[in-house]
Amino acid sequence: MPPHAPQHVPPHATAHLRQSQAPPQPYLPHRFGVFLAPYHRPDGDPALQLRRDLDLAADLDRLGYEELWAGEHHSAGYEIIASPEVFLAAAAERTSRIMLGTGVNSLPYHQPLILADRICQLDQQSRGRAMLGVGPGQLPSDAFMMGVDPLHSRAMTADSLDAIVRLLRGETVTAATDWFALEEARLQLRPYRARELDVAVASAVSPTGAVLAGRHGLGMLSLAAADPTGYAVLDANWAAHERACGEAGRRADRSTWRLVTPVHLAETREQALREAEYGTPDIVEYIEKLSGTRLDGCATPAGAVERWTTEGLPTFGRAVIGAPEDAVRRIEQLAEKSGGFGTFLILRLDLAEPAAALRSLELFAERVVPRLTGHAESRRASLEWAGRNSERFVGALRRSTMDAIALRGEVR
Repeated sequence: MPPHAPQHVPPHATAHLRQSQAPPQPYLPHRFGVFLAPYHRPDGDPALQLRRDLDLAADLDRLGYEELWAGEHHSAGYEIIASPEVFLAAAAERTSRIMLGTGVNSLPYHQPLILADRICQLDQQSRGRAMLGVGPGQLPSDAFMMGVDPLHSRAMTADSLDAIVRLLRGETVTAATDWFALEEARLQLRPYRARELDVAVASAVSPTGAVLAGRHGLGMLSLAAADPTGYAVLDANWAAHERACGEAGRRADRSTWRLVTPVHLAETREQALREAEYGTPDIVEYIEKLSGTRLDGCATPAGAVERWTTEGLPTFGRAVIGAPEDAVRRIEQLAEKSGGFGTFLILRLDLAEPAAALRSLELFAERVVPRLTGHAESRRASLEWAGRNSERFVGALRRSTMDAIALRGEVR
């Protein structure tokens, strides 16, 4: 749980304060990562698919991404990580710096003490790199198999989170609900070196997750930011979060807010659209089977990709499929609509063949991140300065060369 310090604003976000005539700039994200459900077609070898996901963790660590989140699901064949803690423990052994989050643990499926204990073990094993994402659970088929009534899942999530927050803060907890009980419960393992664990609450369209996060002083994980409906309420959900924080005597911190969007990049938009035809039909099939309906305009791979980038697909919203500049524009739009957020997460999907998918992540790290963080500004400024003064530099070099030639002639 992050400390309630004054809101962090990256240096580039305050550049306008030094230029009184410039318009205010949006609070742009300063951290970047990947949200891995994952989504893998069910006719593939699951052992190989999971191994590739672990290779992805190493690639992200090498490329400088700050976060990797892995989900929890138990049905429907595509999202095959049942225990994010098991997966992230293996990922921790292949990485050295990237933060590793459960994205998300479905709280109605777990006894709170057991889950808090497991996340603390992961934090110890990874030497302080664990993050806990929580929510009520996404797949109705998961809840059905466990006898969890979806109508009660939000209340169960609130009950469980209250206990988990207290446990992680070192309290001894006695509590009883109609689905779990704790009697003088305490953690025998605390987070690594007594740090405050980063906890984020899943938020979609309704303000429930935003309010719950505000009540406990936790981060928000906006999973529906790419969906037109979810996008439309980003500012309203932040307002609800701010009110909940205020009622709890805390200050809302935008740096703890994470937004998730599908992204696939290539050198050109046309190339990215072609590459995305590889995996988009599988996503369409997944949506159609879960919903029992056919999606209009998705009869061909090209049509499905076009719909995804314009109208959007159910659950997944509008994808960014294009060149690096397209990703920059979308993230700037998200910042403007939301008022600003701290971390942008790429929703990882098997949109393209493995080599193209890795190149997409490289392009994002190489060409999108520096644009948003301002880390490329000094290099561009240096080039512009050199260009403006090139005649001075060339003239001085020419005079120096001529003087050297004349001097050599005199010596001879």
